[in-house]
Amino acid sequence: MARAATTSDAFNAIAEPQRRDILALLRAGERPVTDVARELGMSQPGASKHLRVLREVGLVRVREAGKQRLYGLDARGLRPVHEWVGGFEQFWTESFDRLDTYVQDLKQAKQEE
Repeated sequence: MARAATTSDAFNAIAEPQRRDILALLRAGERPVTDVARELGMSQPGASKHLRVLREVGLVRVREAGKQRLYGLDARGLRPVHEWVGGFEQFWTESFDRLDTYVQDLKQAKQEE
């Protein structure tokens, strides 16, 4: 099966670690591409390429501010990822509940010694 293009959806776009870093950086607010590149230690063309992919899948928006283009997070595009990950919440809750029960059993056994 052929790999989906990185611009096909949010899942493929965020599979790239540098794009996840960009999204994390943009949580603090809008930034020009030069700031993104400098902050993350990448070239300006590389940052631009990642921002284009993120923009095409709806995770980043861009607006003109004078001569600059400011990029900002559009977290609405992460809804499919959030919903998918949320499906695993019950698994983790049950796992932590079992771990808590095990730890409590160990504590009780130690007290009974």
